Amino acid sequence: MTAPSLHPDPWRDVDAQPDAAKLAASLELRGRTPTQARLRGRFLRFVPIRPGDAILEVGCGTGVVIRDLAAIAGPRGSVVGVDPSRLILREARKRCRGARSRVTLREADGAALPFKGGRFDAVLAITVILHVADPLRVVAEMARVTRRGGRVGVQDQDFGTVAVTHADRALTDRIMRGVAAHIYAEPDSGRRLPGLLRQAGVQDVRLLTDVYQDTTLEPWTKTFLERRAEHAVRFGIVDASTARRWLDGFTELVARGAFVLTMNYYGAVGVTR
Repeated sequence: MTAPSLHPDPWRDVDAQPDAAKLAASLELRGRTPTQARLRGRFLRFVPIRPGDAILEVGCGTGVVIRDLAAIAGPRGSVVGVDPSRLILREARKRCRGARSRVTLREADGAALPFKGGRFDAVLAITVILHVADPLRVVAEMARVTRRGGRVGVQDQDFGTVAVTHADRALTDRIMRGVAAHIYAEPDSGRRLPGLLRQAGVQDVRLLTDVYQDTTLEPWTKTFLERRAEHAVRFGIVDASTARRWLDGFTELVARGAFVLTMNYYGAVGVTR
């Protein structure tokens, strides 16, 4: 049996997780959610990504964004995705067959990109910076491999902005804030992205703020809340019966048409000089 990662954030080492396949599946589940598709589309237009671009995505996962990028870049463009997980890359290779532009997928760490400087027109990291050990080093590497005048774009959710209805507001705050604090060095990472780009020497930084919204308990939202409950038990924040009661409270809200979950996504983009 594979030993689990010592780090509480499973995305730091997906291949070491006992539920690695489930983690990979969750990326596709999130990618199919209509609100997430809208968030991606708006951010890629904001960057912007253009036909014929040479694009790199750092932390490409199963290729959800890669497939969008390939559709925009078209036959004259090229898309490269890197990820440190071999399991994730196997899934990405299966799912990116038949892409409209040239797609290359490589195993690599975002903190040490295996490319010469100035190779790409646009370099992106989408819902990645939250999970890395040294965000500035990753963004600096992204800037290094971007051509002069090219675009560097980062987008992250911000767990300090999650708003969710529940009858027990105190318990909800304890679970949501407590789990995020245990897992992430910077749970509020989304709002820090513009400053991170500037610190890495990227200029003309612009910010796009968007909102993930769910009023029906979409499958990805349900999975997100279930994992929060699992982690809350694992970290000793609540016991198993309390976590179950908490989850049941959302089911009751959905039945009454009173469920709401929103979370801010921040996308920052700048150019290299």
